[in-house]
Amino acid sequence: MKRRQLLSAALLGPLAFGPAARAFAQPAAGPGAATAFDDGTVPALARRLAAAPYRKPAADLPAALDAIGYDQYRDFRYKAARALWREQGLPFQAQFFHRGFLFKDRVAIHVVQGRRSRPFAFSTDLFDYAPQPVPELGDIGFAGFRLHAPLNDPGRFDELCAFLGASYFRALPRGLGYGLSARGLALGTGEPEPEEFPVFRAFWLEQPDTDADHIVVHALLDSPSVAGAFRFRIVPGAETVFDVDARLFPRRTLALAGIAPLTSMFHFDAGDRVGIDDWRPAVHDSDGLALLTGAGEQVWRPLANPATLQHSGFQERDPRGFGLMQRKRAAADFLDAEAAYENRPSLWVEPLDDWGEGEAHLVEIPTADEYHDNIVAFWRPRAPLAAGRESRWRYRLHWCDRHEWKPALATVAATRAGAAADGARLFVIDWRGESLARLADDAEPPLQASASAGELRNAVAYRNPRTGGWRSSFELVPGDAAAIELRLVLGEPSRPLSETWLYRWTA
Repeated sequence: MKRRQLLSAALLGPLAFGPAARAFAQPAAGPGAATAFDDGTVPALARRLAAAPYRKPAADLPAALDAIGYDQYRDFRYKAARALWREQGLPFQAQFFHRGFLFKDRVAIHVVQGRRSRPFAFSTDLFDYAPQPVPELGDIGFAGFRLHAPLNDPGRFDELCAFLGASYFRALPRGLGYGLSARGLALGTGEPEPEEFPVFRAFWLEQPDTDADHIVVHALLDSPSVAGAFRFRIVPGAETVFDVDARLFPRRTLALAGIAPLTSMFHFDAGDRVGIDDWRPAVHDSDGLALLTGAGEQVWRPLANPATLQHSGFQERDPRGFGLMQRKRAAADFLDAEAAYENRPSLWVEPLDDWGEGEAHLVEIPTADEYHDNIVAFWRPRAPLAAGRESRWRYRLHWCDRHEWKPALATVAATRAGAAADGARLFVIDWRGESLARLADDAEPPLQASASAGELRNAVAYRNPRTGGWRSSFELVPGDAAAIELRLVLGEPSRPLSETWLYRWTA
């Protein structure tokens, strides 16, 4: 999962997509011919696609493109002056990504206007190739696209989101940069068998109205195991919001499907620096998994870079939301002027229907560097997705700085750990929030701390005189345990003052 290469390439500025939809049951049409389109068009295509044997998308490229590297690919820059809808003065513009390098699959692009869809054709005139010569290419199609909108300044079009590679996409809220990604679907992530990566094979971009505050994008997903239709309603802002309607049509029963998957990077933080030789205090795109349960419990699970692959499942029914969040926002938290990890967005998933029984699933993969995504979170339904039966999932993605769930509760600001006497481990958790700020300096808030094994000792909560905030700490004596699940809440069981802090310690 070399997302760093993928993300770096996505920032380069290539362009356009092409009309390759006829290969998967698209009605025959000549170049530029319009066909009828509505919200049922892509689901109907997906249903027909799932009923037929899987055919791998075309990835063949001319020799001039097939073997190019990163430096050559970055020279393929889409011309901003040729952005879709630029001349019409509409509130959104689209640019497109060239095929080549890691992005060899052909992706079809269509533009929808007035319930009619037309293919958008590739041309080398859309790109600036300097200092390389303009290659002689036919209609090779595109690799993906990105949208621009007046996100930070009403007078300037900023990049808003990008769809590039498999079913990956990412977006920007106002004032922040790119970080973690979302995906259309995860299949077998972190399992012994090779993971299957569904791809978006085609997109339909609806032309926005002149005063629109949103744009609608449709996508056709395909893989050996499943076809699917996605509808994205995208609203830019301080929280850039995607309303997602995902309709899946499995070719085979899917027991290990991941709904609304999020992909991020966590290298290290103060919670565990064992084996880390780095001058920076922290390196990560996200620092925790947040969960709001169906019963209303707010949970925070700090992320880890484990020695061996870890799966964590948080059993749930009808969750209110989950997400991978970046809570550290000060430059001093990272001290990396180039990467600027303090500007990476959080991403919160809000189900729009009852999702039934399942688990918020977290996969943590060992990594030796910051260039590989090693964190994946998704919803795994308890019942497998049945072959030949539609499975529909509606949810809202909030790309944001932070997302408030239960603002009355104090939240975890930092988790730190280190060695203590007699082989114990010392855990120190800093909190922030109005529920604790109102307490007297000499208050002794109740502290609920538990461990699945070993022994806890010296659990206390107190005001930090240097910061004015509140801190809790305890020592863990692990004994012979190889892994221990820790839990901590401030306040009484019936009246919590804080969210629930969870942590997995491993020997």
